[in-house]
Amino acid sequence: MGPEALRVAGIHAGLARCGLQVEDCGNVGGPPNPGPVQLDGYRNLAQVIAWNREVYQAVHRELARNRLPILLGGDHSLSIGSVAAVARHCRAARKRLRVLWLDAHTDFNTRDLSPTGSLHGMPVSCLCGFGPRGLVELGGATPAIHADCVRQIGIRSVDAGESRFVDEQGLEVFDMRSIDEMGIRKTMELALRDVDANTHLHVSFDVDFLDPEIAPGVGTTVAGGLSYREAQLCMEMIADTGRVASVDIMELNPALDVRNKTAVLAVDLVESLFGKSTLVRKPRTTSRVAAEDASCALSTDLLE
Repeated sequence: MGPEALRVAGIHAGLARCGLQVEDCGNVGGPPNPGPVQLDGYRNLAQVIAWNREVYQAVHRELARNRLPILLGGDHSLSIGSVAAVARHCRAARKRLRVLWLDAHTDFNTRDLSPTGSLHGMPVSCLCGFGPRGLVELGGATPAIHADCVRQIGIRSVDAGESRFVDEQGLEVFDMRSIDEMGIRKTMELALRDVDANTHLHVSFDVDFLDPEIAPGVGTTVAGGLSYREAQLCMEMIADTGRVASVDIMELNPALDVRNKTAVLAVDLVESLFGKSTLVRKPRTTSRVAAEDASCALSTDLLE
């Protein structure tokens, strides 16, 4: 339902207003959700692997065509396939990958640390090599990425064991305390400090990154998220780099939304991510380039 809600909210038209040629490639197919089935400590492992293989192939295909893939989810476990495809593309193109993980959660759990076994709480750890083989080896290199290429923003809910593991692995996290103390501008300056002309910037946007007062349509709401203005500045500063080359929009659940307000807000923020601005502004960097030739919206209909 998430991809359809984003379509209804006008994501195609919004991206077109940003000057992008948009092709909706339709929904990626996969097996149905069997319910909370446990296998080796993971919920719905076979299904999550199957879906991620499809996402991986779809995202890699569009990158190979020199297009900018936008994945519409679906739960955040699907970003394993998306980011693994981007990482493969960056290795081949000799590009430096930077992943901005906008989320209330670090998503760095493991089977041994997770209280539920839900794989949507493990995509970053799987990408960094800690997880089941079917996901860890998805992109042809193990690990697909290293923790030092990830910057996490908006974090405010982390399990105790997961928190220790995040610290051990050196993941760079800007939690809500950091944002409260420094402000969103300084936070984003630090998160983007070494993005340059050879950087492929991947934005993985979980809508629970936002405060549930403005974005109720998610399954794992956590109070105290980013306000509308903070989120807008975050997206605008990312856009200023001119390096956004792939995007995930994840965890939107219309069944929990109020008159599709979360989907409408997500589309609004994605427009800002691609350069929508109240005024014509000069770019912050001298390496600003035009958007990719085309943007391809890929979607799934998996909600774990």
